[in-house]
Amino acid sequence: MATLQQDQYIEMTVGVEAYAVRIEEIHEIIKLQTITEIPHCKPYVKGVINLRGKVVPVVSFRNLFGLPEQEATKTTRIVVVKHREESVGIIVDQVNKVTTFPDIQPPPEHVGSVSGAYFLGIGLRDNRLIGILKLDEVLLRD
Repeated sequence: MATLQQDQYIEMTVGVEAYAVRIEEIHEIIKLQTITEIPHCKPYVKGVINLRGKVVPVVSFRNLFGLPEQEATKTTRIVVVKHREESVGIIVDQVNKVTTFPDIQPPPEHVGSVSGAYFLGIGLRDNRLIGILKLDEVLLRD
């Protein structure tokens, strides 16, 4: 976990929970824009957006993590990540900050209703626990 502690992360909020993604996995963070729905997709795939002429699929973390959808607010963002050479947009309720973690623990088998396999580890900072997401696991779920 020592190398994880040297990494920088983007901390984001989905519902009341905070999650983090390694900064090198993030391409950009944009405001919510019009999403074109695609029929017969998994429920957490909201559709696609046009990002400077490139079609990018968009996933809802609320839906993926079993939380009820809610109306977008002025803090709702799409975090565009690079996943297997493709761009994927992830809708989050809020992007908080760039951070590091002085202490990262291995993840438990389950974090609430979310499988521990989705996490690289659990970052501890300011008496808060923040799940560090393993995007490959989260985005490849069936």
